[in-house]
Amino acid sequence: MKGTAAAVTRQLDQLLPKAVGPRGRVVDAMRYATLGGGKRLRPFLVVASARLFNVRDPRALRVAAAVEMVHCYSLVHDDLPAMDDSDLRRGKPTVHKKYDQATAILAGDGLLTEAFAVLADSATHNDSDVRAELVRGLAAAAGASGMVGGQMIDISDDRTDLDLDGVTELQRLKTGALIGFACQAGAVLGRADQAARDALAAYATDLGLAFQIADDILDVESSAQELGKPTGQDEALHKATFVGLLGLDAARKRAEELVESASSHLERFGDEADLLAQTARFVVARKK
Repeated sequence: MKGTAAAVTRQLDQLLPKAVGPRGRVVDAMRYATLGGGKRLRPFLVVASARLFNVRDPRALRVAAAVEMVHCYSLVHDDLPAMDDSDLRRGKPTVHKKYDQATAILAGDGLLTEAFAVLADSATHNDSDVRAELVRGLAAAAGASGMVGGQMIDISDDRTDLDLDGVTELQRLKTGALIGFACQAGAVLGRADQAARDALAAYATDLGLAFQIADDILDVESSAQELGKPTGQDEALHKATFVGLLGLDAARKRAEELVESASSHLERFGDEADLLAQTARFVVARKK
């Protein structure tokens, strides 16, 4: 994962070159949002899934970078005062604190749109049908049926009253949709059959929920210094979470069950999917 993170960072550096003049400020903000660390989990899932189908890393890394652009755009906008109003991200000031709110909005807009330019470029794949499928898949994951829809639920007045099914649906959209695209992107690049795509989709569904449960646990048990972002905000706002609804012990058990289920979906790939199985275990064992 560290090796992939470094490779993706180099790819992002190339895809987001510095600019001079007045527009240089927004490009600087885009680079600040993307080059400043993070686990790079979603890009790693792209690369790991692509290797199942013998896709060359240069192609996978371009898709991985596009996914990270969309993820970082969502973080920039989520941190704005109109959303979560956060001052800290990845241990550094958020983009609107480092620059200003207007620049942060434009930086997020720029990252979102640039991601699709990367996917549509022939350097990503020589088959236009593959590129179109990637564009369509990422759009679905990022839009009203994915992240945007999940964020709308998250800031709605109904957020505090969600039951377990409601929280699961929220996180399936807000967190799980992009993770789902990342897991299936390798299959798209490799022109895999439907059975392989379905297996990765099922794996991604379990992985996304396990990841979010682990996030909820860390939000309760860790500090802002450890996580590099504010903690306890959901509890302070009385938002329904997996931990709040299940309790810590039951939430941990549910996360472990999801890890086992996620791994079971990979059996058809044999030992080639060991990295993805280990990733499922990592998301619930991580400390930040």
